[in-house]
Amino acid sequence: MSGARRPILWFYTPAMYEFARHIDAAAVIYDCMDELANFRFAPDRMKDMEAALMARADVVFTGGYSLYEAKCKQHSNIHPFPSGVDVDHFHQARQRVVEPADQQAISGPKLGYYGVIDERLDLELIAALAAARPDYSFIFIGPIAKIAPEDLPRAQNIHYLGQKHYGELPAYVSGWDAALMPFALNGSTQFISPTKTPEYLAAGRPVISTAIKDVIRHYGEVEGVFIASDPQHFAQACDDALLLARSGNAWWKPVDQMLEGSSWDKTFTAMEGLVGGVISSTGFAHMQAAKGTSRKTTASKPMILGEVVGAPGL
Repeated sequence: MSGARRPILWFYTPAMYEFARHIDAAAVIYDCMDELANFRFAPDRMKDMEAALMARADVVFTGGYSLYEAKCKQHSNIHPFPSGVDVDHFHQARQRVVEPADQQAISGPKLGYYGVIDERLDLELIAALAAARPDYSFIFIGPIAKIAPEDLPRAQNIHYLGQKHYGELPAYVSGWDAALMPFALNGSTQFISPTKTPEYLAAGRPVISTAIKDVIRHYGEVEGVFIASDPQHFAQACDDALLLARSGNAWWKPVDQMLEGSSWDKTFTAMEGLVGGVISSTGFAHMQAAKGTSRKTTASKPMILGEVVGAPGL
């Protein structure tokens, strides 16, 4: 990169660090979204790769407080950023929206999930839930990854609609009576802070979740969020969520007040300040805002290395 401005390297996965460690960067940011070493088919060297990246990083962000607590002693400049939400986008689900045709034909109370369908979902729970509530329809939107399609639970009231574009999600959620987070409790979910929690709430849908630590921490006392520890209690929580949904929208007001502090713009501003502080401390200009900046700016620009799983709402 001779003669070029020194870039800001922004990593979402340690797996990309070895490809870019030689680059002379103005700043190195590690945006740690999850404990990737715990995921199925993760490289054996993932922990070593992460340790190398952490040693080089100028600042580390974590995608939630549980992950922050697990890593806070590994870096001196580490900060938790729980999931934000595009409230206006998901508020569309509260309006009169035309429900997509592939979902419109599904009958009964509809309880839905969107996101990657992988080892993080509790397949036995889903099967038990469908059997316990045969009059409810359980809808799953998203790509199947790292599990065989034939291993998915099958029943007349379980519907897999495939992956949808982010822009389509409000229309699908508008047809749901409640939203699901049937996560397994295992190594791959130990530190997750699901983005879909505030998204479902912004869409005006009650949420039923298994006992994910960060969900309990941030939403356990929120009206409209139901936490269940086993299939029997999860089925009962679905009943309770449907009752709330049918009772009116009064519960939306405190939810909306809570979500006011969860915008992605606020997350951006906070991250920008931390990255700018790193750059200024090394003698470089503050990072320019990504929104509305000129292409002629002389500031260093982020080079994104590694990507978040391409699926809605995770």
